Amino acid sequence: MKLKVGDRVKVITGKEKGKEGTITKTMAKLNRIVIEGLNIIKKHTKGDGQKNPSGIIEREASMDVSNVKKIDGKLKKEKKTTKKVK
Repeated sequence: MKLKVGDRVKVITGKEKGKEGTITKTMAKLNRIVIEGLNIIKKHTKGDGQKNPSGIIEREASMDVSNVKKIDGKLKKEKKTTKKVK
């Protein structure tokens, strides 16, 4: 997998198509990544007293690496080529 934590990526397929974000977690063996602020799911939790109350928690879910493409932050300068005329 060529993507790393901190890389900027753009989603190219799925419900989040066209959105950009930063990778927060990678799972190389599963070929999946988690992107900050994208692919939000709701998870219902059961409370166990004062520490963890019950409720609905929103968090980022993982998505497959093939659904994103890496965005280069650096602009590549074009080389100008000039021909010498004799």
